[in-house]
Amino acid sequence: MKKKQNARAVAAHIILQVLDQGKSLATLIPEAQSQVESKDLPLVQEIAFGVCRVLPRLENIIKQLVEKPLKGKTRLVHCLLLVGLYQLLYMRVPAHAAVDEVVNATKSLKLDSFRALTNGVLRRFLREQETILAKVDKHWQTLHPEWLVNKLKKAYPNWREIVEANNQKPPMWIRVNTQHTNRADYVGLLGDLAKNTENVTACLPDCAIALGKAVSVNQLPHFEQGWATVQDAHAQWSAELLDAQNGELILDACAAPGGKTTHILEKAPQAKVIALDIEEARLARVKENLARLNQQATVICGDASQPEQWLDNGVMFDRILLDAPCSATGVIRRHPDIKWLRKEEDIAELAALQSKILNALWARLKPNGILLYATCSVLPEENSQQIQQFIANTPNAKLLEMDFHGEKVLEKQFFPQNYGGDGFFYAKLMKC
Repeated sequence: MKKKQNARAVAAHIILQVLDQGKSLATLIPEAQSQVESKDLPLVQEIAFGVCRVLPRLENIIKQLVEKPLKGKTRLVHCLLLVGLYQLLYMRVPAHAAVDEVVNATKSLKLDSFRALTNGVLRRFLREQETILAKVDKHWQTLHPEWLVNKLKKAYPNWREIVEANNQKPPMWIRVNTQHTNRADYVGLLGDLAKNTENVTACLPDCAIALGKAVSVNQLPHFEQGWATVQDAHAQWSAELLDAQNGELILDACAAPGGKTTHILEKAPQAKVIALDIEEARLARVKENLARLNQQATVICGDASQPEQWLDNGVMFDRILLDAPCSATGVIRRHPDIKWLRKEEDIAELAALQSKILNALWARLKPNGILLYATCSVLPEENSQQIQQFIANTPNAKLLEMDFHGEKVLEKQFFPQNYGGDGFFYAKLMKC
């Protein structure tokens, strides 16, 4: 049996792979399950996500403490210092214990020669913390890359609120399966786990419940029997707006991990649903979710921009949910590594891909059919501008009014809210 590793060492290695190799936490955290004791996995996750959330602040602190930047092979030492500083500043770990554990991690990483440096830097921070933080926190920090801040500034007067919301830890939302129960009854089953959401300004879907704190799905009543699914509140509007009907042929494009597919089938159990995604590995989650909810759908691995490769000629859909590949700038608080993985030049490439998929799938939509365009982005290039361009270039496309509990609009841009949902965009199109 392979020996388990030091949790701080694993966290440092994960952070290195995010920052220097462009790997995502969504990939790295599951891989870490086999590297550490099961009780240490939440610690690894908290540190890795936390460091990505507040990275610029920690980097500025290190600049005050280390004369020469740690590059090359010493980058892992730099990442270990990030781990140590995050624990000292943001976690309820006694200072001496946090320092000792991080210093001990140098041995696990085969960095024994940097043990003294790691110890010295962290202890110096503890001695000079007040002075160092006064310098580092002199000005408000966005904790975002400059290019993204500039795009938000250009697009929205409330850009500061978006940035601040991105820097918070996300609330945990669940969706009640109305085939088993209703929202009010399930809130009763949750008891103290359910959170009062009256202070959320944005309208919420009827099945959405916020939890006061994140919990294991095992703590959700009847989870394995399909009574509830973990899904952000604003993401839950997808199936509501698509309004699939029994007997219709529905395409859920870019379907993984399956939250929207299962919601469609909860609302229309006799609909014929195809769940499509380009990544085979991610489709495993779709199948798991369908099995848990005892639902049937056709799961296909394929490219949404080339339906001819996976769909027979002449097959046309009644409704299409296109949750388009995007920058994911609306879900940064849930995936803080996005800030450091995404590059400015990615946005134009993503917009071009979205346009390609939109046009390809439009050709497979029946006359009078509905296509719901959705992203988890807050950038206009991927959202309102994308739809305006499509409408201008597509004579048989018409925007339909959407109703968000009385707020009737042709387009809807949700922003992340401290106690609300994530950043999502919706536009509903009909083929004339």
